[in-house]
Amino acid sequence: MTKDKRQLLENQLQQMHKAASGLEWSLNRCQSLNIDQLSAEDEEKFETLTARFARMSDILIQKIFRQVDEIDLETAGTVRDRINRAEKKGLIDSARDYVVIRELRNAIAHEYEEEALANIHKEVLRFTPLLLSVPANIEAYINSQLISDN
Repeated sequence: MTKDKRQLLENQLQQMHKAASGLEWSLNRCQSLNIDQLSAEDEEKFETLTARFARMSDILIQKIFRQVDEIDLETAGTVRDRINRAEKKGLIDSARDYVVIRELRNAIAHEYEEEALANIHKEVLRFTPLLLSVPANIEAYINSQLISDN
């Protein structure tokens, strides 16, 4: 791996860890809230959680998974291809879950109706632990690849 690629990967891993930390903090603030009766302050907490959820999913799927594929000399493909390869490499447990996460990320960006937002909040609470479990898998995979390349 070139020095430039290694530096890019290091930067992306730092972004991933920072995003994961913020996402975990927001998750802890929202887990005990009653989604069906949110105050304005609670809605703001969920707004932060969903934004951090979307950011974390983008960092993983659009940056990290793509960079891992590049390290492995994989041909670029669709988002679904990237997710499927991440599952085969053991970065994630279920490609199906990450397709749902990607769809949820898109819904976060485009949904404005109250009832739909409540469903989005429920799904974000459900899938956030999956996003938070991935950084350790990525670190382990990258470390094993870098060691085997040397």
